[in-house]
Parts: sequence; C-alpha cells; structure tokens
Amino acid sequence: MIIAGVGLSVLAVVLVGIFVARKVDGDSANYLVAGRRLGVPLVAASLMAAAVDSNATVGNTDLTASFGFWAGASLALGLALCLLLTGLFLAKPMNRMKLFTLADFYRLRYGRGVEVASSVFMIFAFAILMAGNLVACGFLLERFLGIDYTVGVLIAVGLVLLYTIGGGMFSDAYTAAIQIVITIVATVSLVIWFGVTYGFHVDEGMGPFDLEQLTQTSAGAPINWATLIALGIGDIVAIDFMQRIFAARNPETARRSCLTGAAGTAIIGVAFAMVALSASSVLGLTTDAGPILFQLLDDYAPSGLTVLVLSGIVAASFSTASGAILATSAVAVRNIFGVRRVVSAKEEGVRDPLLLWTRVAMVPIVALGITIALKVAQTGILLTLAFDLMLAGLLVPFILGLFWKRGGTRAAVAALSIGVGVRIVLFVLTPTIYGVPNDVWYIPNTLVDASFDGWPTFWAFGASIVAYVVAAAIWPRSVTEEAWAIADGMPDETAPAPREPEPAL
Repeated sequence: MIIAGVGLSVLAVVLVGIFVARKVDGDSANYLVAGRRLGVPLVAASLMAAAVDSNATVGNTDLTASFGFWAGASLALGLALCLLLTGLFLAKPMNRMKLFTLADFYRLRYGRGVEVASSVFMIFAFAILMAGNLVACGFLLERFLGIDYTVGVLIAVGLVLLYTIGGGMFSDAYTAAIQIVITIVATVSLVIWFGVTYGFHVDEGMGPFDLEQLTQTSAGAPINWATLIALGIGDIVAIDFMQRIFAARNPETARRSCLTGAAGTAIIGVAFAMVALSASSVLGLTTDAGPILFQLLDDYAPSGLTVLVLSGIVAASFSTASGAILATSAVAVRNIFGVRRVVSAKEEGVRDPLLLWTRVAMVPIVALGITIALKVAQTGILLTLAFDLMLAGLLVPFILGLFWKRGGTRAAVAALSIGVGVRIVLFVLTPTIYGVPNDVWYIPNTLVDASFDGWPTFWAFGASIVAYVVAAAIWPRSVTEEAWAIADGMPDETAPAPREPEPAL
C-alpha cells in the first residue's frame, strides 16, 4: 500500500511535467527560463521545492538525531538564509540582467576564461547536489520496496529525466507547485501525529536553545557554523536557484518569491528537526538502523501518514534533481561549448540548437550524478559539501563583481584558484567531513585531526576574499575589459517571449 500510494503521487507529478512540456514550443528561452513569465506562486513553489529536498528532510533528521538541533536544522535554515539574502539584495538585479544561466554573469563580468572555469565548477558541485537527492530515493525504495539501492537510484533518476528532458523549467515549476503542496501537508500531518501520539521531548544539550552547539567546539560549533555559512552564503551562487529567479516575470516577482520561499523552508526544516529530536529521545531511534525518518515512518506511523510524508520527500527530491539537471546541462552547453539560442529557428524550420543540445547534455550530467550517488551514499553531507566548494570558489567573484567594479579577470582567477586550492588541500588532510568519516579522499597525516572539522570552510572562504581584494588592488579592471564586457552582451537573446504571463495557481 505504501509504495502504491507513493507511486501514484509520483505518477501524477510525472504526468503533469510531461503535459506542460508543450509550453516549450521549440524555444530554448521557454525551456531554460520559462519565457521569463512565471509569477510569485510558481517561482516561490519551485524555490521552496528545491530547498526542502531530501537533504533538508532525511539528511536533516539524521544529523539532528545524532548531533543535535543545529547540526541538522542548519541544512534547512542555511538554505532559508540564502533565499532571504538573495531576496533582499540580489533577486532584483539578477532578474534585470535577463541572463539564461548564472555562468553568463561570469562571462560578461570577467571574460570567456572565467566563464568556462566557473561552469566546470558549477557542474561538479551540482552533480554532488543531485547525487544527494538520488541517495535518499535509493534508500527509500530499498527499505520500502526491498529493491537494490543501485536500482532505486536508477529508477529515481529515470523518472526525473522523463519530464525534465521534455519540459525544462516549465515542467519544473508546475511539478514543484504540486510537490510543495504535498510537502507542506505532509509536514503539518507529521508534526500533529507525533505530538498527539508521543509528545515532544528533547534530551539535554540537543535542542534549539542549547546554544553550546554554536559556541563550543566540543559540541560541534565549527561544523554547525560551517554548514550555516556554506549553505546560507555559498548557496547564493546556486545555479538552480538563479535559474528560477531568471524565470520570474519581473524583479519584484523574483524578490517576493525568494522571501516567501525562505519563510517556508525555515518552518519545514525546523519541524522535521524537532520530530527527529523527539523520535531519538522518546523512541530511542538511531541512524545505525538506517535513516531516522524512514524508521519512524516504517515502524511507528500509520500507513496513510507514511504515504504522505514519503510522497513529499520523493517529490521534493525530484524537484531538486530536476532543477540541477536542467541548470547544469544548460551551463555545459551554453557556457562551456558556446551554443547560443537561435531566435528565428521556428520560422526557418531549424531546431533551436541550445534547446536540442541542452537536452542531449542531460544524459552525461545524469551519469555523473549517479556515479557520485553510488560512491558516497550520504544525504545532508553531500549538500553541504557541494556549496562549501561554491563558497570557496565562486561566491567572492560573484558578490564583489556585482557590487564592486574594481576587480577584473585576474582578481576572479585569483579568488577561484586560491579559494578552491585551499579548500581541497584542507579537505584531503581532514579525517572527517561535517562529523562523518572522510571516506571520499583522505590522506593520513599528523598535521590535522578531527577537531579541525568545520574550520576549512572559513579558511577557504577567507583565502578567496583576500585573494580577490589583493589582486584587484594590484590589477584593477582595465578599460579594455569593460569595453568587451559591454560588447559581449546578449541583444539577440534578452527579450522575453511575447506571451501572456503564466496564471497564478
């Protein structure tokens, strides 16, 4: 019954995604940014669905139950902080620029070389993000259907690819609207059921007001702060978030959507964290027997609630994976291989090459995500790691490049190379990653021990800032750089499709 119920909800989402694919109409502008016609309900829903994924639910509950409220809730709160900051300071200017991908900004601001370097980095980071959501789906199918984890991952990615490859951002936005409704209803139902059935109880030192989790190294403070900073600030350069901001019909819509998404993400994340704390305290659940949330639903919750919550997790994971696949494929084709939109393709009987090759590129992008999911079967850790890398390499050139005109190409290269270099070195020297063993890439040494975990995030970010500022002071942006940046605009691509805005839901 459980799998049948979840299967029906997944089928509904997939069918809606396929149905709205007709809106693409052979135009890559419709495919990548939904013709820049989406209103607040659709943009806010898609932003929330991208934020409240398996990492902010399954990963959140596992880390919360194991290490305390701030260890797990920081995943959702960090993403909420990112949307808040983006809404307050960045949504309007980024929407006004009429970009197709975030990597377009790096080309216009710093040139072709930085565009390609940043694009490669974005693709790698978002393959990690996609993998985190595939991991959760693989575990879910393994536990509730009894199929092999690898097969579960392949099934999940196949379903996501089915509607994403057809409808792009339109499919993503419309399916997200359904997905976030399921997630909200599931969250409310879970909190009410657990509160009525078992009550809420938090062990000493584990709750949201036990602030030693944010002040004492022994309680995991560096790791918790690193999570908040990596997601709250590093996620600002999330290409899937920005893709949705570009799809908003105007700057004010983009701003309001971000603020709405921030509030919803924070509320849902805190709710799941509190349930995890109480499940650990009252029922004695631990991660030794698998994900905390799956144990709670499988062994204690009524079947109807289990169907609802699992449907919400799968739906949110699908939305995040869909956005990651679309955004990374667009970056690969447009910003690495230089394929551009052909506006008059329909009249000339020629297929829009940007649309065609973005769809083709989804296959290798998905293959990369599957490889990571099979290699590192973690959820919340993969999310944090992805944006830890973005924080180290891409955030400083983006923020300072947007608001400070002095830095040029050399400053961006310095920030990217030094920030990432420091992060990689510290990564391979540190025996743990956010509290779990570093099984990905660790070189045994006597220089760094587990107590240093969390600090690499700040060292790499700081190194990136210093590198940019010093390089900008030595080599300010030249007149030549400013001239080609203006000449490299997108006059043939910036106009939105001349159609009516999408109706509010």
